[in-house]
Amino acid sequence: MWKIVYKKSVKKDLKKISPDVRYILRRAIEEKLMIDPLRFGVPLRRTLKGLMKLRVGDYRIIYTIQKKTVVVSIIKIGHRREVYGK
Repeated sequence: MWKIVYKKSVKKDLKKISPDVRYILRRAIEEKLMIDPLRFGVPLRRTLKGLMKLRVGDYRIIYTIQKKTVVVSIIKIGHRREVYGK
């Protein structure tokens, strides 16, 4: 089982999202990222190389993986048209 760590700014990201979608995102994190983030995630390319994404409907969870410590660090959560900009 992988440990999930959230960046401080993710809490701000989640406040902008409706409670229904937050629930779906939390379930995706618990059911996919905690179990096997390598299998469910897709590596990003170009300027975001080294990061991975998990698609949850129109939303994306951007994260990194530390294999040695078995930790998934969630960097950003947001709508697909906004999440890749920063």
